[in-house]
Amino acid sequence: VQLQASGGGLVQAGGSLRLSCAASGFTFDDYIIGWFRQAPGKEREGVSCLDISDGSTYYADSVKGRFTISSDGARSTVYLQMNSLKPEDTVVYYCAAVRNRPSITCSWFQFDYWGQGTQVTVSS
Repeated sequence: VQLQASGGGLVQAGGSLRLSCAASGFTFDDYIIGWFRQAPGKEREGVSCLDISDGSTYYADSVKGRFTISSDGARSTVYLQMNSLKPEDTVVYYCAAVRNRPSITCSWFQFDYWGQGTQVTVSS
């Protein structure tokens, strides 16, 4: 199982970025794939998760209305479109995967496979 995260960068407050998580080595449709972040001194946070099999989604309150998660099955890739970025969104973002289950989860400790992080920096 491999997850390859990309798309981070430096952007001004109010700007946008799109993160990509390319998956391989497993049946894409059988998994929940999510984005997570962990600021220094804080607990790891589930930002947004997507159940590929049924399209159900989860968003943290802090990103609702600003971030959108989506997938491209042909590319086995999950995207996180981040709009109206704020300085407090500055952190390393990770994508992760877990076999799907009856209801969607975005709790980081339930995810089995992790990609490397991609840095997002939002300047004020």
